Amino acid sequence: MRILILGGTVFLGRAIAAQAHAAGHDVTCAARGTSGTAPTGTTFVELDRDQGLGALDGLSFDAVIDVSRDPGHVRDALAALAGRAGHWTFVSTCSVYSDNATPGQLAATAPLLAPGTEEYGERKVACEQAVLASGIPSLICRAGLIVGPADAVPRFSYWPVRLAQGGEVLAPGHPDRLVQYVEVDDLAAWLLRSVLHGQTGVFDGIGLPRPFGEFLAEVASGVGSTAKLTWVDQEFLLEQGVSPWAGQRSLPLWLPEPEWAGFLSRDTSPARAAGLITRSTSETARTTLDWWRAQDPEPELAAGLTRAEEAELLKLWHAR
Repeated sequence: MRILILGGTVFLGRAIAAQAHAAGHDVTCAARGTSGTAPTGTTFVELDRDQGLGALDGLSFDAVIDVSRDPGHVRDALAALAGRAGHWTFVSTCSVYSDNATPGQLAATAPLLAPGTEEYGERKVACEQAVLASGIPSLICRAGLIVGPADAVPRFSYWPVRLAQGGEVLAPGHPDRLVQYVEVDDLAAWLLRSVLHGQTGVFDGIGLPRPFGEFLAEVASGVGSTAKLTWVDQEFLLEQGVSPWAGQRSLPLWLPEPEWAGFLSRDTSPARAAGLITRSTSETARTTLDWWRAQDPEPELAAGLTRAEEAELLKLWHAR
């Protein structure tokens, strides 16, 4: 199969390209090439989508995979490759949904944001609509948090790195709160199988939601940690200026409830019925930590609490 990946040099796109090449497919990665390199054995075509897809003139593909967040880029690509693409996969996001408070929502019925050109979720809605209106057989994958080795944004990575350090670890909220993500190679494998089988439709490409306490226990098991977890109320964390989700002085994967109770608790049974298989948290934690430590020098975490911040918060919590 001839597969075009609009991207293919970073994280998910690169993982799809590598798996497709390993399976014997003819893979073309079209990108600027400024953020990464295409996998060995694939064909790299340098192009800037602001300047169009002229570098692909005369080429046809059995399948196209696009990860863009720019509606104009998506519309231009659909027009440029009209009649030259047999199937189109668009990697979207769960940020397209307008209701983040209701747990257990399905992709087929959950309300969407209005399409737009400013906010990330609105832009992805506009991209989706362009793909669905094109008439090309298409798969829309609304990915959740994508994690694993090579993830440059350490929302998941914070936890294996921190738990491997041991000691008393501040855990946010309560252990029954749900968390949800998908490992990059698992998502890539499912998308590739979907392309090969001509799968169409709209899916949430995420793993099963699971309790945060269970998640951290499996992370600890994967990295061989005996760290002690101390669960701290979200009200206390907010009062102390701790940010949710990501960034400095944050606790990654934590989102306040009830307003975010639905964001990491989506019903992904349709994707699993369509073949999405996910590995254990312990395996993802182990491989992520191995990748993190293999970098030279080992990077500083760009999200989470510093050890000093964590120690001060724990001291205040115990003394409250």
